[in-house]
Amino acid sequence: MAKKAERVTVDSSTDTQENTEEELHPCDICGKLYTKTNLIQHKLIHSVSQLNQCEVCGKRFSSNSLLTNHKQMHTVEKLYQCYICDETFSTKDHLSSHVCIQIGKRPHQCDICGKTFSRSGQLSFHKFIHTGERPFHCEVCGETFSRSGHLNNHKRIHTGESPYQCVHCGKTFSRRDALSSHKHIHTGGRPYHCDICGKIFSKSADLSLHKHIHLGGRLYHCDICGTTFSRSSGLSKHKRIHTGEKPYQCDICDKKFSTSSHLSTHKRTHTGERPYHCDICGKTFTQNASLSQHKPIHTGERPYHCDICGKSFSTNRNLTRHKRVHTGEKPYHCDICDETFSSRGRLSSHIRIHTGARPS
Repeated sequence: MAKKAERVTVDSSTDTQENTEEELHPCDICGKLYTKTNLIQHKLIHSVSQLNQCEVCGKRFSSNSLLTNHKQMHTVEKLYQCYICDETFSTKDHLSSHVCIQIGKRPHQCDICGKTFSRSGQLSFHKFIHTGERPFHCEVCGETFSRSGHLNNHKRIHTGESPYQCVHCGKTFSRRDALSSHKHIHTGGRPYHCDICGKIFSKSADLSLHKHIHLGGRLYHCDICGTTFSRSSGLSKHKRIHTGEKPYQCDICDKKFSTSSHLSTHKRTHTGERPYHCDICGKTFTQNASLSQHKPIHTGERPYHCDICGKSFSTNRNLTRHKRVHTGEKPYHCDICDETFSSRGRLSSHIRIHTGARPS
């Protein structure tokens, strides 16, 4: 029987919200609840055949014809060769962009902040930081994005689609980069080393972001409390602390969360899944962050240092919390009595005074 659920829709022309009721229908295979449109998309997960999997990138398709069309992306003739590294490309534009990266040329400059880029497309996306423009809207939860690719990745949160499959263990992922990172578990490949603290990473992008810890480069500022972030996505997530927005809802118990990662972690309380495993003592965890925090117990490593008092910490999160002792910053705000707190945990404990709820 269909279940009634309240759904929030966003009218992008007026920036107002209206509450409508839309029926949720159970999947007859796994029992999960979806709106009629999303149920049709979700069922493709169950119908996708292992035979319709791309052996190059692992992506799966619901029909052999779609797989055939996709394979052309890998097999297209590449006539343009880089004179530096001999890599080949299917178009002259792709080659030109690649050569710019190789020689360090960044001809496209932002006329607002002066930052330069090797590709015009990168500049176009960068400008959204200044304009705040997020033209791509999710029709399910109303969240907006600056890139269509980010919207497509986000939609899989609602549909449950995981089209990228690991050829080693069969685990599936909603994003290609998540599959690429996962494959390093099997290969042991973590080729990118921080030359300051020695920490290693499987992706160069992760290493670049990590270096902000040492260099102090945090470009995005919250205009409410002043907290800074190295990624615009980190700032967007942080702002939900102030607004109370929780766009991600558990389809099992209806609990809501401010980020998709918090929802994914929460769902493991229902499934019992603990996918992160310590290779020293065998202890398992629901989050990779929990595993990372656990490992210093064995290694004694404390690479994050307070530049005010010199105290060291095993995680950057603990260092950030500690610094509030010196700054007095209290970014977590009770919307009932206006009292502020230095950590989310203390705010949650305080809210129970108003609600009378017991700790779970």
